[in-house]
Amino acid sequence: MVSEAAVEPQGVHDEGELSGDLMRAVGKQVKLLRERAGLTQRELGDRLGYSEDLVSSLERGRRTPQREFLEAADDALDAGGLLRATIEDVERAKAKARVRHPAWFRDYARLEREAVEINFYNCHDIPGLFQTERRIRALYEMRKPLLDEETVEQRVVSRLARQDILTQWPPPMITAVVEEVVLQRPLGERDVHREQLEQLLRLARLRNVELQVMPTGRTQHAGMGGSFILLTPKGKPQLGYVEAQSSSRLVTDAEEARIMAARYGSIRAQALTMQESLALIEKMVAEL
Repeated sequence: MVSEAAVEPQGVHDEGELSGDLMRAVGKQVKLLRERAGLTQRELGDRLGYSEDLVSSLERGRRTPQREFLEAADDALDAGGLLRATIEDVERAKAKARVRHPAWFRDYARLEREAVEINFYNCHDIPGLFQTERRIRALYEMRKPLLDEETVEQRVVSRLARQDILTQWPPPMITAVVEEVVLQRPLGERDVHREQLEQLLRLARLRNVELQVMPTGRTQHAGMGGSFILLTPKGKPQLGYVEAQSSSRLVTDAEEARIMAARYGSIRAQALTMQESLALIEKMVAEL
């Protein structure tokens, strides 16, 4: 089975129109071959280990397929090497890609890509690395004041582009504690919410991901100070990161980072175990 994260989001390219045309052309080829094989998007996704929404995004040229997807789809759709022949051009286009993050987020995004360990505590949302495309889009479309469509698209692309670290080799160890109430809030409507919960279940089963849920009913909670992230770059001291209202701060002071790490340890101890957390999310999906 091919991993969901074997599809990399299309970045904003310096040669934007050329790269966009290439991704749309590859997407049209996938769609034509899929329809010739008599498969729906969901059926192709199930066969390759992708969600229907992800296959749809790829066919529309909104996501850039990695080599693994093109090779697997070529075999599954009996393409005779047609999709494999696009790999070199696609990888060349990816090499020219430039993802645009908001200025205040760029330092964190760079450090995240270099990290060997990432720890999230989220009290109001799901970590961006875990979000589905439709949830990301819904979040940016509901932003106030309103963002224009081009900015929404750039932000969606940029957030998705971060997710390839989930399956890079070697992957970083990622732990996350998410509040139960966050998982109960159906942002983006019911089907988007269901897809997001199912995505969490898939990601939580990766060897490098540990996901826990903080129950709403806890009477003791070490995370009342708000969300934060701990990063450990390779060969460097651990850093903290806090963000609120489109502003951010990197915590580089060793003592302050140590305190945040100790706080995170307490939060994890107060949360449900990984097995209990998965069972709770599975129950939520079943009730939708």
